Amino acid sequence: MPQSRPDVRILHLTPPAFHALADGDATAAAAVIPVPVSPYLLGPECRPVWRMRAAQCDADPAAAAWVTGLVWAGSLDKAVGAAGFHGPPARGMVEIGYRIDPDHRRRGYARAALECLLARAARAATVHTVRVSIGPGNLASRSLAASCGFTQVGEQWDDEDGLEHVFERPARWPAPSDRLTRRRFALSR
Repeated sequence: MPQSRPDVRILHLTPPAFHALADGDATAAAAVIPVPVSPYLLGPECRPVWRMRAAQCDADPAAAAWVTGLVWAGSLDKAVGAAGFHGPPARGMVEIGYRIDPDHRRRGYARAALECLLARAARAATVHTVRVSIGPGNLASRSLAASCGFTQVGEQWDDEDGLEHVFERPARWPAPSDRLTRRRFALSR
């Protein structure tokens, strides 16, 4: 029986929330984030992202509406990951980043979060291209990106994550002329 898409929303965070998460401070996070945050999201694996977003939003408070937020699973009534853009649109492009708590992986949350972000990018008139960077060994994310129309356009070195493959797709995909191609792709899977 096919599984339905999980009910998720991306909850935007405030600078105080980013700072609480960056510090791994559960008490401060509970005071400024309206939903429960898992130990994973407060833990050392996620803190570099929260520190980066805290600094980014301190420098530009308007960035908080675009950058990494919490992946809220309505059916579970809790945050199951983090997802958002690396920043507001720049030169017609946004880059997506996401991570799901290991306790909630392989249940469709990454796909649902990615689809939310792609829908937001498609609604933004200034966004023409969406990018995602994925480590070469992350086969699940590579497969997810391919199924959403991303194609590899190059490689880059990230000081934090090492070698990454860069994938892009138009913000509004499929374009009307690509609908038949997308249908054929879906039928061949």
